[in-house]
Amino acid sequence: MPTAPNPPDPGSPAPGALEERAAAVEEQAVWLEVNGRPAVTWMCTPEHLEELAIGWLHGEGYIRDLDDVRLRPCATDLGFWADIPPERLQAVEAERRRPVLASGCGAVATFLALPSQLDQTPPRGPPPSRDALRALFKRLFHLGRRYQDTGGVHAAALTDDQELLFHAEDIGRHNAVDKVIGAAILARRPIHGLGLLVTGRISAELAFKGARAGVKYVATPSVPSTLAVEIARRAGMTLVGRAVSGTPHYHGSR
Repeated sequence: MPTAPNPPDPGSPAPGALEERAAAVEEQAVWLEVNGRPAVTWMCTPEHLEELAIGWLHGEGYIRDLDDVRLRPCATDLGFWADIPPERLQAVEAERRRPVLASGCGAVATFLALPSQLDQTPPRGPPPSRDALRALFKRLFHLGRRYQDTGGVHAAALTDDQELLFHAEDIGRHNAVDKVIGAAILARRPIHGLGLLVTGRISAELAFKGARAGVKYVATPSVPSTLAVEIARRAGMTLVGRAVSGTPHYHGSR
């Protein structure tokens, strides 16, 4: 004889219903004006925003250190006003970097980074050994609270090859890099000669930020772009792709 169907599991969502416990990553728009003019709007994870603003200003050439900027947060909105010396603004405008729709995530406005805009410099130093890099990335992944919760963010860290000195997560990989560079600048910690770890691919924009900051290498479990490799060669910087594999790939200057 026919049997009655099994009753639905009270712990399971009804057919067609959305799973209420589904993970989501925070994302908000944050703006920055430089000397009274709109400069950038980030789509970002809304934390460590002062670090994000300072790191972006440094990466784009608006400031060299903390003494070059007065940063004021908006009291009613997620945004900042930055006041910098006129000569710094003129230096950026003189680069004539063209606005582009970038390959990266997280930034609404970015500018074309060309190898020719960097001075040819000697090698900055080698990255650590394969095993040391894998150990550093293991620590980076362990610190990834948001990644562990959602699986949907990027991370970056500055390292002296022994410890992770500054760490950040963000929905955009370029934002995460800006945040760790900004954190070092706010702490007045010299960046030149440190290493930069990232969890996403190394694009031209990201390589340009690392070159401007003076890091000796950028390492990723992913791969660099061809333009990023050209930037690294000119800047005397090494890019390490597949950094957590048994056979890392080295690009640029070793």
